[in-house]
Amino acid sequence: MTAALSIGVAAAAGPEVAARVAAAAEAAGLHALWANDTPGHDALAALGAAAGETQRLVLATGVLPIDRRAPDDIVAGASGLPADRLVLGIGSGQLRHGAVEGVTDAAAALRARTQARVVVGALGPRMRRAGATASDGLLLSWLTPEVAAEQARHAHELAGTAHVALYVRTAADPAATSVLDEEARRYAGYPAYAANFARLGVEATDTVIRPAALRDRIAAYRAVADEVVLRAITASGSVDEHLRFVEAVAEAVA
Repeated sequence: MTAALSIGVAAAAGPEVAARVAAAAEAAGLHALWANDTPGHDALAALGAAAGETQRLVLATGVLPIDRRAPDDIVAGASGLPADRLVLGIGSGQLRHGAVEGVTDAAAALRARTQARVVVGALGPRMRRAGATASDGLLLSWLTPEVAAEQARHAHELAGTAHVALYVRTAADPAATSVLDEEARRYAGYPAYAANFARLGVEATDTVIRPAALRDRIAAYRAVADEVVLRAITASGSVDEHLRFVEAVAEAVA
């Protein structure tokens, strides 16, 4: 297996970054641009900017939290995007009770109302099972290649057509290493992620790609999933740094 290779950006980086990274990613032959949704920053708006600069690139959200973005809101926000190349990644957000049922219901609602594919961001086994069986696939994150291989294999056993994408925080520039480390520390402090790391027996820092290992680690991850999304970690978040990130990735896999 050699996974499709994609780029991930933060919606907070802004529409200009999304648009220019998308154009560069398409020119480099990459598969998709994923934008992660955060409070105050709309992943669908970022993808709207990217759509205007591309013709073939898949556009994906990673992920829209259903606790603050209901299916009606998501459908409305996605209405101007090309459904044939849109992937709506959804997740439970801050839901504490009924999270699996809520995500399952949201996936069903979205699949009934849009032609876009729907995938579920999942950490634990119940959510992974729900995503594999009730949507078009999974978006996994913060995993080592070995753990990702096991989870992808299980998802494919549950549903042979499930698409397994894997988000991997990646720094291609040594100047961004401290930002990458801070990102790992931050996620390790979130209770849900801390519990998942403990359950898996890994550290957050084991699940990232550093500049010195860019080529080998990308290859290791691409061997275990259907799609690998390299979430761009840069020193300052500038457009130029993001474009250099795309160049570095293209060189690493050439």
